[in-house]
Amino acid sequence: MNGSMTQAVRVAQFQDSSDSFCEPIALTAAYVFESAADAAMRFSGASCGNVYSRFTNPTVRAFERRLAVLEGAEDAVAFSSGMAAIAAIAHARLQTGANVVCSRDVFGTTLTAFRSYFAKFGVDVRIVDLTDLAQWYAAIDDRTSLAFLETPSNPLQQVADIRAVASLVHAHGGLLAVDNTMLTPILQKPLLFGADLVVHSAGKYIDGQGRCVAGVVAGPDVLMEEMRAVTRSLGPTLSAMNAWLLLKSLETLELRVEAIAQSTQKLANWLKGRREVGAVYYSGFRSHLQRGLAEHQQRGAGGVVSFEVGDSRESAWAFIDALRLISIATNIGDTRSMVTHPATTTHGRLTAEERSRAGIHESLVRLSVGLESVDDLQADIEQALLSVVEPSRASFTQE
Repeated sequence: MNGSMTQAVRVAQFQDSSDSFCEPIALTAAYVFESAADAAMRFSGASCGNVYSRFTNPTVRAFERRLAVLEGAEDAVAFSSGMAAIAAIAHARLQTGANVVCSRDVFGTTLTAFRSYFAKFGVDVRIVDLTDLAQWYAAIDDRTSLAFLETPSNPLQQVADIRAVASLVHAHGGLLAVDNTMLTPILQKPLLFGADLVVHSAGKYIDGQGRCVAGVVAGPDVLMEEMRAVTRSLGPTLSAMNAWLLLKSLETLELRVEAIAQSTQKLANWLKGRREVGAVYYSGFRSHLQRGLAEHQQRGAGGVVSFEVGDSRESAWAFIDALRLISIATNIGDTRSMVTHPATTTHGRLTAEERSRAGIHESLVRLSVGLESVDDLQADIEQALLSVVEPSRASFTQE
């Protein structure tokens, strides 16, 4: 190798990183084969090994294996976003003439994906109330390929009976997918209660620091092969860099989730006692309608609490704008607390009637609690509440 161009691209091309204490990042699109025959064997699936990073990547694979273990699953497949993960399930399991039964209380874009996109291909989309087993029973039939739910629901914290819904759909030969983003495998393992697939929007608690967007599906090997086939053909692949960030974040997942859950329980109890606040939604309350079910399925109530401020969009917005410490952002699961107005953000693409049926009122505020001091968060919420409530009372008194 005498040419400088050759030297620049070929010298020290391969370095042994097997003794690295921190997992290396495999920032590569392609892989080297020992021979043409080796390449052919790998592409055909006759031998194991990486083929192309749209199919597999060592860093992505490490993240998938670690997440699968945490969920108690045989395997997992990572995707470029949570919605890509949900779309992959739909691509793998749905076909013309089949139906999907989805709870009304899911992330707004999930409903949009099923009704606006997959319905166009002849899939019958049936929407039911999350906690009403009679509605699930009526909607599920022999054409049901998939049932989909999120528990606890975001943002109203309703709790689904995973085992009961799983039994209903399994009786007709369908599968149940559960979005476990809100609790993570630290606080809930849906596979233990009969779910077939577990979905995460991994850019939330699993990343925990708002650095990337990602998704992941976990479940038995045979179903994961279907998920992997979707990534191979359609390409919603997770990048190696984001996989590495998520892989490292998993090391602190339990510490973060448990600390945030403890703080959220304190804040939720405190909010419930504030006269300036209306209804407070949190599955950790002893008075919660599905308290027994929550205690059975969950090891904690998570880091999201929602509550009503006043009776209008204006009152909710005024409260949000008055916050000084808590950030206005539409994500959840960050180390930093954040607040949003669901009716005009996460559920803004639903019609007013759909939001009303789902309980997403204009006065509803969603708070994702971070790792700040509870005292500091309470102080910020209190000053924001007073800045909204007290001026209105003063105005009423003057009139």
